[in-house]
Amino acid sequence: MTSFLELHRPGEPLLCPNPWDVGSARVLVSLGFQALATTSSGFAATLGRLDGEPTANESLNAAAGIAAAVSVPVTADLENGYAADAEGVATTVRQAISGGLAGCSIEDWDGTRFYPTEVAAARIEAAAAAAGDDIVLTARADNHVHGVHDLADTIARLQAFEAAGAHVLYAPGLDDIRDIERTVAAVNRPVNVLLRANGPTVAELAGAGVARVTVGGSFAFAALGALVEAATEMRDEGTSTYARLSGIGQRVANDAFTR
Repeated sequence: MTSFLELHRPGEPLLCPNPWDVGSARVLVSLGFQALATTSSGFAATLGRLDGEPTANESLNAAAGIAAAVSVPVTADLENGYAADAEGVATTVRQAISGGLAGCSIEDWDGTRFYPTEVAAARIEAAAAAAGDDIVLTARADNHVHGVHDLADTIARLQAFEAAGAHVLYAPGLDDIRDIERTVAAVNRPVNVLLRANGPTVAELAGAGVARVTVGGSFAFAALGALVEAATEMRDEGTSTYARLSGIGQRVANDAFTR
């Protein structure tokens, strides 16, 4: 855990992109990234499902497979810990440790509602106890990403998660640099920020004291977007200008997949 946590340096953020399978993970490592984070939505898409639909075992096994396939630390998106109660969350964290993961994240959203702050903090406390010194625990306050733009509540939740023992704090959906600056200043743990379209750049996030930057499922859906554009060109135009991207992909795959 220590070596992965040490990569989180406020003002010099760890760029931690999100692969969706072993192949994408190995490509990202070949491009020089020092750590990776799995994406629940991107992984779900590989199964032809929506975010939140894969089971705990499916997600944990996929994350463990990525961790086993690369030489850098991998932190897993474990949604709400795949459990209704705190002890179930602790069990999921222990499974992540057994799977060779260097980190994991737990949300305060169960797919339909937010846990009250005290309940969410108790779940993080159980997760932190299970994590010990074996895995970096990231606690998420998900209200902004679900359309509840209440910065005071976000900060209060992150402070509660810090007190409960989380190593890293994360509020996906923050995209105003002033809100991010206020959030970083309000806590004493490394803060992860999701890189968003039309949001702050990595340089701006560094200036705000952010310690880790992730992309969520955006790389996975960018890949699907490229597939749609290529297939639409084939169907409607009968041409193959997408071959430029195919060439890039083939070259990097040859490099990344050669042992």
